[in-house]
Amino acid sequence: MNTDVSECAVGPGFTSDRFLVIGRAGMDFYADPPGTRLEEGGRFLAALGGSSANIAAGLCRQGGRAALLTCVSDDPVGESCMRQLAEYGVETQYVSKTGGEARNSLAVCDTCGDETQVVIYRNGAADFQMSVEDVERVDMSGFGGLVTTGTVLAGEPSRSATFEAIDRARAASIPIIFDLDYRPYSWPDAETSSRVYTRMAENCDIIIGNDHEFGVLAASFGDGLKAARALAQGGRTVVYKMGHRGSIALTGSGEFRTGVFSVGALKPTGAGDAFMAGFLIAMTQGYSLIDSIVRGSAAAAIVVTRVGCAPAQPTSEELDRFISTHQTPVPMEE
Repeated sequence: MNTDVSECAVGPGFTSDRFLVIGRAGMDFYADPPGTRLEEGGRFLAALGGSSANIAAGLCRQGGRAALLTCVSDDPVGESCMRQLAEYGVETQYVSKTGGEARNSLAVCDTCGDETQVVIYRNGAADFQMSVEDVERVDMSGFGGLVTTGTVLAGEPSRSATFEAIDRARAASIPIIFDLDYRPYSWPDAETSSRVYTRMAENCDIIIGNDHEFGVLAASFGDGLKAARALAQGGRTVVYKMGHRGSIALTGSGEFRTGVFSVGALKPTGAGDAFMAGFLIAMTQGYSLIDSIVRGSAAAAIVVTRVGCAPAQPTSEELDRFISTHQTPVPMEE
């Protein structure tokens, strides 16, 4: 495996640190105090959640800018999400309210380390109501990159709306970043998810996901790395995450491994969202691909030691301090 970082292209250049993020905003409930088992919880802390909202909050916490494109329910939960997004500095002019039976996603969690439990409620999810008309309201020219999560592709009309946004971003020469974020319970069958994910990946510049998620793009879940390598050979930058074993960065000119920081985790949730935010901000600031991955990994390590997802996102100062006091992670041997 080629480990000469200088030979690895770093993907598309970003002209701005302002990102359009597509996907859900939801509400998370954490059993309190930390360490309380979910079934034993008598008190819960509420906070903004949802993968795309977490990414947007993380970008803003680290000094970047982000606008969220999604739908929230026209009720107090949706209002709470809107308020919290604004408190993080996330632009909400492209967040629409939807009525009827559509509701914001809810996640009920505990913080018990390796045994953390999460129960997701996404029946009639409001974010699936995002339409092409919502996309048409967006001025793409003001963004340096578009970030989408795979969750939005699992239903209509949000799937068609997302592909419309991708087409418009490509026409405006805006780099497109795809967080695979695969949730099998949202899809009717594996064949549909594989077909849609493949179409999306082929239209993106940077693709980030774990080994299981890349398996959606392959003939089997055991062939995820093969699928990642094929995408990289097509001129894309791919980050193939492997949990505690670190990650592999792949480009058309080479690939290399990075490790993860060792921390005492309260829970695993929010790590991928923090990684995305830390990675992208680093890329916009001119860091190399490997250093951007290290900063993303540091952001993920911080988030898993804190309660919540959006509120756990680090500031750039916290990220710098963490990296200065922790040993650079060494990749595990194959």
